[in-house]
Amino acid sequence: MNDCVFCKIVEGKLPSYKIYEDKDVLAFLDIKPVHLGHTLIIPKKHSETILDTEEKILKKLIVVTKKISKAMYESLKLDGFNIGINQFEAGNQIVPHLHIHITPRYKDDNFKLWPSREYRSEKERKEIQEKITKLLK
Repeated sequence: MNDCVFCKIVEGKLPSYKIYEDKDVLAFLDIKPVHLGHTLIIPKKHSETILDTEEKILKKLIVVTKKISKAMYESLKLDGFNIGINQFEAGNQIVPHLHIHITPRYKDDNFKLWPSREYRSEKERKEIQEKITKLLK
């Protein structure tokens, strides 16, 4: 994909601070980190979301995410970390190339991911459950 920023990083046309690389996966420091060490893990082959990414690549992405998370947790002396994938514009995906965020966390860092809410009723919760599980069968 010619206009994709992450594809340009994979091709070496844009600079990055690489954390990990193999034939299918690349990980590098986020250019605008939430906290220092914030890392992105991407498939080298372009795909926009988790929905259009090959399963074998998704498996590799998760294994690499675990490996990098452990290295970050130990080397940066983190109190914790978040792993996240933003999907589509409404999900706050800024670059349309699948990427996993590993965000370092520290006690009292005052970083909030999202507010929580409650279902209005058990009926509403059951309706949502049925809509989702219906498509899994």
